Amino acid sequence: MHWLALGIALFVALAIIAIGIQYVVSPRTATRSFGLPLPEDGVNIAWWLRLKGVRDIASGLTVLAFMAWGVPRGVGLILFVEAIIPVGDMLVILAAKGSTKSAFGMHGLTAVLMVLAAIPLLIGAP
Repeated sequence: MHWLALGIALFVALAIIAIGIQYVVSPRTATRSFGLPLPEDGVNIAWWLRLKGVRDIASGLTVLAFMAWGVPRGVGLILFVEAIIPVGDMLVILAAKGSTKSAFGMHGLTAVLMVLAAIPLLIGAP
């Protein structure tokens, strides 16, 4: 079971890093899939959007760092704690009356996957 949970952790880490890179390189394009309307135009909007990309990259690298460290319980703990991010994204999108499909389908599903991968790593690790 650990290999499946670690596989999900690896997938989530790489996916969030890829999303983060997209936000850094092309923030307006990346924002279209988030579930909220695009922010108003302004010279600094792209720079504000890139901040999300940097944080996404750091979140993914944190999971990878714990995987490299080789402690399944640590990977589980990081996944469990970082699941707060997609839950928060989902709640913000729903509160803003954004895309329900994106809120539940992307952010909610990501949170569920992270928690489901975290549980066996947390309880099954020595």
